[in-house]
Amino acid sequence: MEVTYIGHACFVIRFESGLSVCFDPYSPGSVPGLADCSAVADEVYCSHSHADHNGYMYVIKPDPHYSGPAPEVEIISTFHDDVRGAKRGTNNITVVKSGGETVVHMGDIGCALTSDQLDRIKGCSLLLIPVGGFFTIDSKQAFDMCEQIGPEVIVPMHYSGDGFGYDVISGREDFADMIKEGGIYNTVDGGSCASLPAGKTLLLMDPLMKK
Repeated sequence: MEVTYIGHACFVIRFESGLSVCFDPYSPGSVPGLADCSAVADEVYCSHSHADHNGYMYVIKPDPHYSGPAPEVEIISTFHDDVRGAKRGTNNITVVKSGGETVVHMGDIGCALTSDQLDRIKGCSLLLIPVGGFFTIDSKQAFDMCEQIGPEVIVPMHYSGDGFGYDVISGREDFADMIKEGGIYNTVDGGSCASLPAGKTLLLMDPLMKK
């Protein structure tokens, strides 16, 4: 599986099957410090309708496009806040399975998961999870959620960094420290990842489209 972190909550995943999927592309100018989203993918999934997650019209279809077996896709409805959507509305967790690999994109999750929801995503190959807080769960909540899900590889997203991201959200450092202290996950830094690391891994990726 190849992983490219475009930035914010946007990723392009290429499965071993050849299928390419883009999650949560952002609209131009919607994320401070990031250049316009540039992504090519067979399929696009957006967790909710906010501009920094719903720029599906800016994703280009590949030529030739994927013609293999259709993936299994499951959408799990959750909330963008901890008051059942009263502040920010709903959020979708997107689960895509192709060729024996499973990717879970948590979108802008802002609430705890039910036991049924957890059962549907436990042990996934790759978990993409927000850690910046304010609009989403924060670092501690994300850490606790990872403990419950038990993915093979974790990639934090929706955080602020040097010159990019929203001022009101935090960086990924606290989350990374918690994972490291747990002693279960190895830590790997990287940009685009040509294949998932073997074993339990925290993969710290930098935005491709940083200005």
